[in-house]
Amino acid sequence: MMANLPHFIQYQGSKRNLAKHILQFFPKNFNRLVEPFAGTAAISIATSASQTTHSFWLNDLNKPLIELLELSIEKPDEIANFYLELWNEQHTNSVAHYFEVRSKFNQNNDPKLFLYLLARCVKGSVRYNSEGFFNQSPDKRRKGTRPQTMRKNIAGVSSLLKGKCKFTSLDYREVLEQVQECDFIYMDPPYQGVCGNKDSRYLSGINFDDFVLALEKLNRKGCPFAISYDGKLGDKAFGKILPKNLNLERIEIEVGRSSQSTLLGKEETTIESLYLSPNLSNSLMNTKICDFSYIGKKPQQLTLLEKHGEFTASTR
Repeated sequence: MMANLPHFIQYQGSKRNLAKHILQFFPKNFNRLVEPFAGTAAISIATSASQTTHSFWLNDLNKPLIELLELSIEKPDEIANFYLELWNEQHTNSVAHYFEVRSKFNQNNDPKLFLYLLARCVKGSVRYNSEGFFNQSPDKRRKGTRPQTMRKNIAGVSSLLKGKCKFTSLDYREVLEQVQECDFIYMDPPYQGVCGNKDSRYLSGINFDDFVLALEKLNRKGCPFAISYDGKLGDKAFGKILPKNLNLERIEIEVGRSSQSTLLGKEETTIESLYLSPNLSNSLMNTKICDFSYIGKKPQQLTLLEKHGEFTASTR
């Protein structure tokens, strides 16, 4: 079922394709899943489908994105009807129509307009200029998700999350201050090495030292958490590895060959890191997972990781 989960927004950086791997390291049961960097809620959608929990806190500093999620989850017909009307308006000159909608969105931040822009923009990649205005261009090869497909996907997401979510647009540190020991926190912050001080999803990146301090507090609080933070493309690393004194378990997940590398004829594999909090890794070690493994495309090809160390190959 995991491969067929509904997602109504193409969104660069989404963990949709990694969800089945990431969820292997979640606790079996917990009170609530908290996502301080929710994006398009791919992990919450997958978690709801797995019935691990029935309560979710979706937070993202990008306010129109969170408002769009809330509308889509709680009022699916309303947003689907609006999208149908907007999509049908574009046929005379779809590119000019896109720029018109983008201009309106930058004036009023209407989340209903945002859905159309996300469905129509290049690679689902959100971009903002220095003034904080959405400035991504339209994909001229396509006109965005067809309305009937959009409606079906919105309805699917709504069926999994309706009535189960809290929606906020806060700084992630405010969210972490409010979480409880019975919550489970999954974080997918912007890679510092990729976005610098600007980031496509959050308008600004997060400060590495502030993030480490917040994780130290979370450790003291005793809340279990997992973080997708850094990664590699071939020999090139993205993001800064989290410090050893946090005592996190680091798992590397093979995503596969990047489309750009394939076009260039390169054999470069994308790898993303998943960090587990000490109490989570200890709990998993004592229950269903005996060792922490490098997860690749082929189930029999695993590589064991030492805590924060280099990984060594093994075959099972």
